[in-house]
Amino acid sequence: MISLFLKGGPVMYPLLACSLIALTVTIERLLFWLREDAFQNRELLDTVMELCREGDWEGVREKVAGSRDYVIKVLVSGILHRDFSMGKAMESAAAEEIKRMRRYMGVLDTMITVAPLLGIFGTVIGIIISFDLLGAGGIEHPEAVTAGIAQALITTATGLGIAIFTLFPYNYFNARVEEAALTIEKYATSLEIVYEKLTRLPRGQEEMV
Repeated sequence: MISLFLKGGPVMYPLLACSLIALTVTIERLLFWLREDAFQNRELLDTVMELCREGDWEGVREKVAGSRDYVIKVLVSGILHRDFSMGKAMESAAAEEIKRMRRYMGVLDTMITVAPLLGIFGTVIGIIISFDLLGAGGIEHPEAVTAGIAQALITTATGLGIAIFTLFPYNYFNARVEEAALTIEKYATSLEIVYEKLTRLPRGQEEMV
């Protein structure tokens, strides 16, 4: 591997940096989603929705104390601002959560784009070196020409490899963000419907909901 790396020429160094950055971000995002999965509590979420249907806001506050479930955090934001603008409060909280989930995704996107371009750049340099040597030594020293061609092929393959192997986690993380956004929207909409129904009922009938 070291020999192959050295044969690739100077462009291999920025390609190595790209691969390390992509790997670091991928590991960080994997750990992030593992933590988020551990924080999720669908049983608690269903309990919270049931308390909301009963209008027991104090019960909700007691139940969600210490919870780090991103859906519950959005719902709590709406409940806290229910007398002003529940929908806007949940929209703002959801935007913050989605922003947190998309952190460093731009870095992966950049690596997917930059790595192949660096590979092509290395290819161009390798071909230039090959033609330069061919012009200087003619066909009497073909090994010098093939060295430049090898450099061109190595950088191209490396750049494409980095982009391909970064694309899989990138798409997976994007899918997780989209899934989380749909889940937040589902429960936030349910809460708005429940609250609207409660506010339209006479005070004495709220317990019958």
